[in-house]
Amino acid sequence: MTISLHSPIAGLLAPLSEVPDPVFAREIIGPGVAIRPSAGHIHELCAPATGTLIKVFPHAFVLRTLKGTDILIHLGIDTIKLHGHGFTTLREEKDSVAAGEPLIRWDTSVAHEAGFDLSVPVIILHGPPHIVPAQNFHSNIEVGAPLFTVPE
Repeated sequence: MTISLHSPIAGLLAPLSEVPDPVFAREIIGPGVAIRPSAGHIHELCAPATGTLIKVFPHAFVLRTLKGTDILIHLGIDTIKLHGHGFTTLREEKDSVAAGEPLIRWDTSVAHEAGFDLSVPVIILHGPPHIVPAQNFHSNIEVGAPLFTVPE
């Protein structure tokens, strides 16, 4: 059995190794990919799959899929230091959500002006290494487009 994950944001697909944070780049908390947001300052981050929100922060969320896989979406690098400025949460912890449903509205201009990297890591928390198949890195992906599948 597999689950399909969809892109939570439109942008440029990149390997985690290019994210300027060693926890993400070295896949310490799990494998995944990163997406650099497309042009424009306001983005809505969407659920990559159907499931339940088990953690919601202004700068990140964790979604537990129907089969129990935890997916972390982190909006930018070091953006926790913004203390929620530039982020609007649209859903709350314990909410059930459908794939593609908007979860957080992000004004990237705030993070950009503060000098933070805008990469959005999409992580399979505690997933085994090499679980994410080869990707067409450095190409554009649209919000909601198929990202990759993982076994559950």
